[in-house]
Amino acid sequence: MRPEGESKRTRPWRALASAVALVSLGGLMFNLAAVSKTPPQPPTASPRDAAAMFREGRDIFRNDTFGDEAFWGGTLQLHKAIEGSKHGGVGPGVSPKTALSVGLKVDAARIPPAVAKAIKAGKVDLDDPATTLALLKLDAVVGVKAHFKDNGKQLKSMGITCALCHSTVNNSFAPGIGQRLDGRPNRDLNVGAIVALAPNLKPVADLLGADEATVKKVLAAWGPGRFDAELFLDGKGFRPDGRTAAVLIPPAFGLAGIDRHTYTGWGSVPYWNAFVANLEMHGQGNFFDPRLDDATKFPVAARNRSGHTRSAHDQITSKLPALQFYQLALKAPKPPRGSFNAAAARRGQAIFDGKGTCSSCHVSPTFTEPGWNMHAPADTCTDSFQADRSPDGRYRTTPLRGLWTHTKGGFYHDGRYATYGAVVDHYTSCFNLHLSGGEKSDLVEYLKSL
Repeated sequence: MRPEGESKRTRPWRALASAVALVSLGGLMFNLAAVSKTPPQPPTASPRDAAAMFREGRDIFRNDTFGDEAFWGGTLQLHKAIEGSKHGGVGPGVSPKTALSVGLKVDAARIPPAVAKAIKAGKVDLDDPATTLALLKLDAVVGVKAHFKDNGKQLKSMGITCALCHSTVNNSFAPGIGQRLDGRPNRDLNVGAIVALAPNLKPVADLLGADEATVKKVLAAWGPGRFDAELFLDGKGFRPDGRTAAVLIPPAFGLAGIDRHTYTGWGSVPYWNAFVANLEMHGQGNFFDPRLDDATKFPVAARNRSGHTRSAHDQITSKLPALQFYQLALKAPKPPRGSFNAAAARRGQAIFDGKGTCSSCHVSPTFTEPGWNMHAPADTCTDSFQADRSPDGRYRTTPLRGLWTHTKGGFYHDGRYATYGAVVDHYTSCFNLHLSGGEKSDLVEYLKSL
């Protein structure tokens, strides 16, 4: 028998409520290879230490908000828009269908088998914000951490983690639902649309020195897979040609041995982690960069003293070592079998290393320059808009390993080239390479193979 008034459609949610307390941590297991006997060596970190640091870094990457719920929940009140008026918030709420449509991902490992079966059978209402709340309580929404009130039904606050932008899923269960793929950029994620849902955008408007209507216009222009980290430094929402100033979310894998983390440099991996955790995620920590005092280049940052961020309760700095360790351990994924022509790729490698001169900058095996891998915009026949928003005024030589995983949205920092072929055409023209059609085609197959 079922309780009076309970329908078949709602029965799975009784199972879901019971299963929430039983959900255990999912994720990949990290195994270290056996270490062969070697002559005595100077003291170093043991494999056990490395494994522990890897697990710690993975947990930080996936689950740590650095205290940013004070901003996303406490200040912007974004959790109220998610739950909707029927559940104590505001507006219609965010259903699973809506969440998936703006690029949020669901970790299938967090969904109990009974609930997964009910979803497959169509017995779970994916148009109901209550279902989103249930998924949040299961900690199944990648990169989003929800805090519930004592009644367990209404949201108290919410925060975000690194995984929101730099993880996706393999769609093994359904589109947008599957196993985590850490380090891959979520090019489906519409950050601007999500932030625009916040009931209170006044703090953002005040920070930028703009009105809320302008803020919403800027956010709406971003589109899927884009974010503008420099907006809160220079206040530039649009390029001179009227297009959004936001850039594509970059991958966070394949960074071992590579000097600069982002398209326009800024700093190393731990620098950028500290920058983002403090200034973009709005976590509670300390951050120092006097370059941001330049009121001409970074008027918003200079006005708000962003380069001198201090918190009495630093929840970021102590986590930077393990976070960096995990990120540097994320190898670029190999391309799927059959995704490129192997014979053509071999010919393309000869072009890459020879006539195409690609390897003069994209040096194997990192496929960027060892050392300072930065270039003036004119070096690659590129406009300087985005470079000028950084301290060095230059562009980084992008590492090419795993290029196939972040083709959605286009290539270059702003996706201006839609295809591999368009990139090859650009460099052929820029460097006057005189490549034939066949040589260009072979070069494309090599890029796919990396």
